[in-house]
Amino acid sequence: MKTMQISKTIPLTYLGSVHLFAHIVNADKLIIEQHTNYQRKTYSNRCSITGANGPLSLTVPVVNKKNTRCSIKDALIDYDTDWQKQHWRSIVSAYNSSPFFEYYADDFLTFYEKKYKYLLDFNLGLINTILDELELETPIELTQDFSSFNPENEYDLRRFINPKNLPDLDKNYQTLEYRQVFSEKFPFIPHLSVVDLLFCKGPETYDILKDSILTK
Repeated sequence: MKTMQISKTIPLTYLGSVHLFAHIVNADKLIIEQHTNYQRKTYSNRCSITGANGPLSLTVPVVNKKNTRCSIKDALIDYDTDWQKQHWRSIVSAYNSSPFFEYYADDFLTFYEKKYKYLLDFNLGLINTILDELELETPIELTQDFSSFNPENEYDLRRFINPKNLPDLDKNYQTLEYRQVFSEKFPFIPHLSVVDLLFCKGPETYDILKDSILTK
């Protein structure tokens, strides 16, 4: 008897959240939305890590053409500011003392040295790097056209993976706590980028993500 293959539709994200990667780990195939309009204040170009003063938001600037809409696949990264150096400096400051930062750091550093033209390519590279760290070969497809969110499809995660919707609204997800870099200073901080979990727990990351989804 063949096991049903689970395909999950997800939004494009920058260093996606633990919540998102919990679903990714529990998927057989990923479908990434590339035809929706680029919107500010979504996870397409921002993520959260934790620093010495608490949660810290990192945002990749996107070229803003006034009064012009563009799809995610056409969004251009803006290099008018040296955001790459700023992001990497923040990541190093936050995780340099974490147990597994040195093990993974070089694989991420390249994304803050090379200049990618499109946000899509930059984010896809990071997603594939994280999958490699998790030793996953999950196939990825990009949508061929835009389709609206389907609330009847539990594997369409585009609305759940949004700063306006907390992971707590996802009945299939549970937040599992782990020791964070600044755990002696702050209580557990949920809903961070998956790199927080990766740098803190290393090889245990996969199991924590796997167990975070209640319905397999």
